[in-house]
Amino acid sequence: MTPPLSHPAHPPGLPTVRLRPKAEARAIRHGFPWVYADELVTDRRTQGLRPGTLAVLEDADRRPLGLVTVNPASRIIARMLDRDPAAVVDQGWFAARLTRALALRERLYDAPFYRLVHAEADGLPGVVIDRFGDLAVIQPNAAWAEAHLDALVAALVAVTGVVRVVKNGTGRARGLEGLPEETLVLRGTVDGPVEVPMNGAIYLADVLGGQKTGLFYDQRPNHAFAARLARGARVLDVFAHVGGFGLAALAGGADSALAVDGSAAALALAERGAAAGGFADRFATRQGDAFATLETLATEGARFDLVICDPPAFAPAKPALEAGLRAYERVARLAAPLVAPGGYLVLCSCSHAADLTAFRNASARGIGRAGRRGQILHTGFAGPDHPVLPQLAESGYLKALFFRLDG
Repeated sequence: MTPPLSHPAHPPGLPTVRLRPKAEARAIRHGFPWVYADELVTDRRTQGLRPGTLAVLEDADRRPLGLVTVNPASRIIARMLDRDPAAVVDQGWFAARLTRALALRERLYDAPFYRLVHAEADGLPGVVIDRFGDLAVIQPNAAWAEAHLDALVAALVAVTGVVRVVKNGTGRARGLEGLPEETLVLRGTVDGPVEVPMNGAIYLADVLGGQKTGLFYDQRPNHAFAARLARGARVLDVFAHVGGFGLAALAGGADSALAVDGSAAALALAERGAAAGGFADRFATRQGDAFATLETLATEGARFDLVICDPPAFAPAKPALEAGLRAYERVARLAAPLVAPGGYLVLCSCSHAADLTAFRNASARGIGRAGRRGQILHTGFAGPDHPVLPQLAESGYLKALFFRLDG
């Protein structure tokens, strides 16, 4: 008779959750960090777990796979925290992950302005931390991170030496986790926007009231590439936020830059950034709907040597994919006529659901329908402070296409 299988015991006091027999345990073993609701045995006990509960995940044969956080109300019902089912999530646990993340950023950047933690790719599912010198902004976008926020903040201060910490608890992801929206100063004081040096320009990040953490570090390498194309150029930066591409272009030697955005507050920060960088005389803004403004500029006969469109996510999830791709096509169709012959058009997407091929095809259709032709010079992605988890395509969300258009 074959002896029964024996499995290692999991830590006392932790609940156990188990994959369904047909669930793909191999993917979890090979590094996929999520378990979807239809892959887990969701009996009354599991459904009764509070969002953010830590549990040991087992395969269908009751072999432990690791320590997970469970949220029965979420489509992603479990997220892998540690391959060691006996791991203890405390300040020391957070410090180990933050130390590893910090070592990478300090190797990449000379100044402490970067994304310090990029969620699953840095071993902290649902957690984003952006650093602005002595200040850090945490986005705890998963219920487990909210429950362990005190330990995370204590580890962050100890590892990095930051003295100011802001919790940005806003955004779609928190809603999906059943978390309230709130922004709080957890350590120190914040008395206004923070100056951020990047690519030779100075940006103003509103860490309390701006979008996400106040600034988008992910576009840093794409700003730099665009700046090389901007020397002596007339530049149009659409969906400019606080001046992302426009200010980098001016730092790179652009003759002028016009920033377009729907937010007056964001454009005011862009103007302050232009003044701080010494570019105020070459920088202008126009507030309004981006699509309407593109159409108006065309009727005015405006032409630019470099046009950049960096819109918000038109396809944040699969149900929005088709509508999102139509929106990207429309952006390209409206922007292409504004590019002077031989000029450059940069089109960006931060949509998880639209992969590179779909986005590139939509962009090419829009350019073609505008009566223009072009070549792709470069395809850009997020900077290395936004690492990609190979098993999780969603962690590589940003795409930037650089076109040179014919006459």
